[in-house]
Amino acid sequence: MMNENVLGDRGTAVLLTKQDNEDFTMNCHMDDMENQVEMEEKTRLINQVLELQHTLEDLSARVDAVKEENLKLKSENQVLGQYIENLMSASSVFQTTDNKSKRK
Repeated sequence: MMNENVLGDRGTAVLLTKQDNEDFTMNCHMDDMENQVEMEEKTRLINQVLELQHTLEDLSARVDAVKEENLKLKSENQVLGQYIENLMSASSVFQTTDNKSKRK
C-alpha cells in the first residue's frame, strides 16, 4: 500500500510516498546531527582559543615579572659591585704596588 501526501510549494502540488517521507525525515535528522557536530566542533575550538588566550596572558604576566626581577637584580649587582670596589680600594692588600719605587 502506497501512502501519498500532497504538499503545496508555491502552488505546485508534489506527491510524496511513504518512503519519500522517511527519506526526508532521515535527511532532516542527518542535517540536525551534522549541525550538532559542527556546533560541538565550533564550541570546542572556541574553548581551546579561550584557553590559549588565558595561557598567553599568564605567560605575558610571568615574562613581565621576570623582567622586573631581572632589573632589580641588576641594580643590586651594581650596588654590590660598587661596595666591593670600595672595600678593595680601602684595603692595603689590594693596593697596586709600584715596582720602580721598590728598586730605588
